[in-house]
Amino acid sequence: MKKHERIREKVAILPTSMYLSKMHDAGWTLVALEWEREIETSATPEPPEETISSEEIPFGLRISGDGHHLEDDPLEMQTLKFLAELIVQDVSFSSMADALNIRDYRTRDGRAWTSAAVFRLVPRLIDVSPRILIGAEWQDRKKQLSKVAWNS
Repeated sequence: MKKHERIREKVAILPTSMYLSKMHDAGWTLVALEWEREIETSATPEPPEETISSEEIPFGLRISGDGHHLEDDPLEMQTLKFLAELIVQDVSFSSMADALNIRDYRTRDGRAWTSAAVFRLVPRLIDVSPRILIGAEWQDRKKQLSKVAWNS
């Protein structure tokens, strides 16, 4: 399997054709040029664009149909609730990943869960847990979990 190696060079002067040829001869392929310049800006900053990238959308939420706000993603919220139960049961991250995969839960990009992916989800679970832990459904489930814990 071939792997791509990349380097990024900070330049102070324009590269010469001789330098470009030298890099090409060494097996490198030019894949991009990045340009930057300073520009004058107005005294008042412009408001940021109101775009949401998929990286900024917290797990458990999705862009609503109107595209103007976020709403709960039912499947992702179900995943978070299930993880909350597993944390209460003091299950290891690898066992959590296995449990998610057995139930056919998948990550956002459709992959199987790994212990590292579950670990990275913990901060989001902490953020959303006050909403998960106050519902009547959770209160009933907590009673069931308490019974299991006392009987073990």
